[in-house]
Amino acid sequence: MHPSKELAAMSRDYDFAIFIGRFQPFHVGHLKVVEEGLSRAERLIVLIGSAFQPRNPRNPWTHQERETHIRACLSDEEKARLICLPLMDVPYNDELWVRNVQTSVSGIVTAHHPVPHKPPKIALIGHRKDHTGFYLNLFPQWDALGVDNFESISATPIRERVFDDNPAGQLRDLEGSCVLPSPVAQALRGFVDSDPTYQAMREEAEFVAKYKASWAAAPYPPTHVTVDAVVIQSGHVLLVERRALPGRGLWALPGGFVDPQEKLVDACLRELREETRLKVPAPVLKGSIRRQDVFDEPYRSARGRTITHAFYIELEPSSQLPKVKGGDDARHARWVPLGALDPQEMFEDHYYIIQSLVGTA
Repeated sequence: MHPSKELAAMSRDYDFAIFIGRFQPFHVGHLKVVEEGLSRAERLIVLIGSAFQPRNPRNPWTHQERETHIRACLSDEEKARLICLPLMDVPYNDELWVRNVQTSVSGIVTAHHPVPHKPPKIALIGHRKDHTGFYLNLFPQWDALGVDNFESISATPIRERVFDDNPAGQLRDLEGSCVLPSPVAQALRGFVDSDPTYQAMREEAEFVAKYKASWAAAPYPPTHVTVDAVVIQSGHVLLVERRALPGRGLWALPGGFVDPQEKLVDACLRELREETRLKVPAPVLKGSIRRQDVFDEPYRSARGRTITHAFYIELEPSSQLPKVKGGDDARHARWVPLGALDPQEMFEDHYYIIQSLVGTA
């Protein structure tokens, strides 16, 4: 080992530092935390959140792409000490999310800690910029390394500029103002210029902007109320393919907005009938409701604050699933085996609603 590198290694306080983030996109503020983590620990574990989600304006880049962005900003020596892993969201079960973080870190530590008989020194690194930093209080078994929020940089306005009318110019400005590392700015320019998914996401961003503008005259930000039907039979769940924006082409639970004169359960059964043409009598459906729950993650919908009431409907097992057909806002309807659900093909938080109500989360 080169003497300067050996001296640097001796000065590191921890065997592992852990940095959890979404990195949508990876900006200079994130880079400062990564550099601090690498200077304080032998290895830096970066857990890339919101993994395995469909592309949309809030999550434009896959976890693999975000790892590539991070590594492009580091030296070969730093990259050799960096370990990146995807981390799925679990919006309605903080304990499961914490367990997933612990399991991921434990696996890495077991594989890379060079002295098994000596407990590893581990620290969680980050900064409490806003409500999204709540996780820093969930791991008391690790030390905490606080890092100042570099120039108050936030990923949200950067994403918004990527979907602006002049994204190339916006990216040049961001790079010039040292908000984006040069390798990331270059990667995002390639994304804007040549990625086939970009235009679809831009169209969705424009739709959402117009949707929110239609409520701009309201005296206060509106809260929308929706219903969703989680219909289960013989290990299958009933889904519909969305016909319209947002989420066109993604699979979703049958559901929609509640009419002013409707009770929640009546709205749920109406939407279920309209979108799937499910051949089950209404009294049977109503009698098959086993439970209901409220799902209110603040960012669950791009359209704004939307609270949904989901009804778990469990039909009697049968070797013949009822016939369904897409209707109204649904292009198609189909029964999907619970074991075949893919979160990357699911609309908003519907995958997590299913997991929560079915009890597999």
